[in-house]
Amino acid sequence: MIDREAELKRLMIRGLDGDPVAWRMLLTEIRPALAGFLQRRLAGHEADTEDLVQDCLIAIHAKRATYDRTRPFTAWAYAIARYKLIDHLRRQGRRVSVPLEDADVLLADHTVEDGVVRRDLGKLLSILPRRQRQLVEDVRIGGYSVAEAAARNGFTEGAAKVSVHRSLKALNASIQPPEVSHEN
Repeated sequence: MIDREAELKRLMIRGLDGDPVAWRMLLTEIRPALAGFLQRRLAGHEADTEDLVQDCLIAIHAKRATYDRTRPFTAWAYAIARYKLIDHLRRQGRRVSVPLEDADVLLADHTVEDGVVRRDLGKLLSILPRRQRQLVEDVRIGGYSVAEAAARNGFTEGAAKVSVHRSLKALNASIQPPEVSHEN
């Protein structure tokens, strides 16, 4: 049995090291997984899946330098897919709703990639103070507007904007490798 994560990570690293065949293989191999991941979340709007898969593949290519070789590849790729999906739904002005008789879909078992993404996201967000974390979760994950999240968390709208901005900046700084000084 092939360890899918190990194989995809190996292709990613080879691609990062300049192997164009490995890079093409990686994008080909990850495509069906991304399509399944997105299709499950686009209930009733599957026609958008292929466009989103293309957006994800482009983002993986464009953001490849941000990949940390010590981390799982699929968690990184699915995080990109999730953010592309959220952006797409926001652009569409769409909130996904499920009829009550189909609510069992909402209670379906989570996939492995969902658990990995949740674990990594939880670790990352844990560096923030509780109130800031809740505000970021509401705005960036929960889909609330800044005004709605501010009201839910006891912030003014202006303070919420500043807090979200500073929190995202701190989270970004926490995952960036330290700059290496090349003094001669």
